[in-house]
Amino acid sequence: MSREQLIDHAVATALEVVGNVEPDRMDAPTPCAEFDVRALVNHLLFWGPSLNAAGRKASVALPAASEAEADLVSGDWAAELAAVLRDRVDAWREPSAWEGTTTLGGPQEMPAAMIGAMVLGETVVHTWDLARATGQAAAWDAGLLEFLHADLLQTAQMGRDMGIYGPEVPVPADAPLIDRVVGLTGRTP
Repeated sequence: MSREQLIDHAVATALEVVGNVEPDRMDAPTPCAEFDVRALVNHLLFWGPSLNAAGRKASVALPAASEAEADLVSGDWAAELAAVLRDRVDAWREPSAWEGTTTLGGPQEMPAAMIGAMVLGETVVHTWDLARATGQAAAWDAGLLEFLHADLLQTAQMGRDMGIYGPEVPVPADAPLIDRVVGLTGRTP
């Protein structure tokens, strides 16, 4: 499976999980210590357009408010988030999205393949967070998880250094691959 196809698979699972979040779960804690479900949804809506624009080698203006100040979770947040996720597939579907350099809205350009893997990781890991917080069992394609695990083995320390991930949570080598993926990002499976 090509890396372009991996985004399709990650988003398909994300759409299923988002569509099954009950309204009474918005205050539920997530495995990501800084977010409850509402704050996680806000995070996904806040950064989603930038992640998608990166696949198009474009940038979008972030809201004037900081992520913590922005309240993007409206009554129809699930439809809005589903639209952002479907747009992610369109943005990262072409091989050219993964070539050259791109940016996440700032002046610093980075390899597009690195950003694409980050977008893929953001989609899978936050879908896992949302599923766990809302009592859902999510499943991903093995090829997708293998790609993401291999990438995280190389880049997780950089993510920790940037404050994006917490300290690695040790997970047995024979644990399910999703457990090993989330353990690399500082989550307890």
